[in-house]
Amino acid sequence: MRVLALDGATEACSVALLVNGAVIARTIESGKSNALKILSMAEEVLAEAQVSLSMLDGIAAGVGPGAFTGVRIGVAVAQGLAFGAGLTVVPVTTLEALAMQVLEGPDARAFACLDARMGEVYWGCFAWDETRGVRDSSTSRVGAPASVCLESGTRYFGIGRGFAAYPVLAALPGVEIDAKRSAALPNAREIARLGALRLAGEGLDPSDLKPVYLRDKVALTEAERAAQ
Repeated sequence: MRVLALDGATEACSVALLVNGAVIARTIESGKSNALKILSMAEEVLAEAQVSLSMLDGIAAGVGPGAFTGVRIGVAVAQGLAFGAGLTVVPVTTLEALAMQVLEGPDARAFACLDARMGEVYWGCFAWDETRGVRDSSTSRVGAPASVCLESGTRYFGIGRGFAAYPVLAALPGVEIDAKRSAALPNAREIARLGALRLAGEGLDPSDLKPVYLRDKVALTEAERAAQ
């Protein structure tokens, strides 16, 4: 199985190539233009593995939620590469990729969250799944930290920079979090693994690949900023 994965939705732009279980990856976190480097990073990992696009089984794309521009660039690059090589694509959300970092068995549960700016977080709850790697155990959504509601009596591994931006989330009942996980961002390594699991049953024509934004409003008005 050979799967190329791309993600530019957050502060970290990452690319990974999964080849027969081994992963070659690149990640940069250096500024707002990170996502513009995603194509050159893809070329690097393919060259290192001596694999051409035509040799791939498919492309896994991080589709958000995250920064609007970064999400759009990542999706567009995945579509362009897939169209050119006649490949199918698999969408993977950034929250799923985060959850994959901590889900290691049937009883594991993850509470993944990212800073959505504007006083809000992107968040969702996930469970381990033998077939798909990760499955939703709640609807992913965006909202104020105070609006987050978790299932009572369930133990969650917390992960994502939403915890660093809003420490109140770490105090939610049942959440286990540490400094390393609160600094975590989605990475193409997990997107590649999830894509490989899902390619046969969930592969799409590149034209059907869509970003996941969760919200439409991207900036506060002057009055809203003044009221904060």
